[in-house]
Amino acid sequence: MTGPNPRGNRMTGATVWLTGLPSAGKTTIARALAGRLRAEGRPVEVLDGDEIREFLSAGLGFSRADRDTNVRRVGFVAQLLAAHGVTVLVPVIAPYADSREAVRKRHQALDTGYLEVHVATPVEVCSARDVKGLYARQAAGEISGLTGVDDPYEAPEDPDLRVEAHGRPVEESADAVHALLAERGVL
Repeated sequence: MTGPNPRGNRMTGATVWLTGLPSAGKTTIARALAGRLRAEGRPVEVLDGDEIREFLSAGLGFSRADRDTNVRRVGFVAQLLAAHGVTVLVPVIAPYADSREAVRKRHQALDTGYLEVHVATPVEVCSARDVKGLYARQAAGEISGLTGVDDPYEAPEDPDLRVEAHGRPVEESADAVHALLAERGVL
């Protein structure tokens, strides 16, 4: 939407939270969509979970409390950017429903768009992909607390969109999210 909106003549921003298991394809979809949005002239940022952990949440572990703190930090930054007209793509696991809901409520309270996309890739497919070697390390006993294996992942019950990325090309998944943004008036 480039015409009049509640924030004057600026483009409407929103946060698109892509949640799913490790190696589900969240970041791959986000980066493909970001490229398309940039080509359309939209301001867009990708807040990658790994980069956030390194720079914004360094020192946090993987306890439930630390994971919640990480999600809330990312949500704060996303909301701030989205309120200024940026489409913010957030490929972050965010394994707990209550943490994701807190981020959604913050966006709603500040009248900022928020969409939740569940990248619903089965753990067997994620394990076979094992992009970062986490599943192999967990199986070898080198790490514990792997989301979806020996630590919980609470899949969204009613996301704005559920993408079964393992059964389609990346571009189709990105197209589905793009269509959601258009449908919700973010584009």
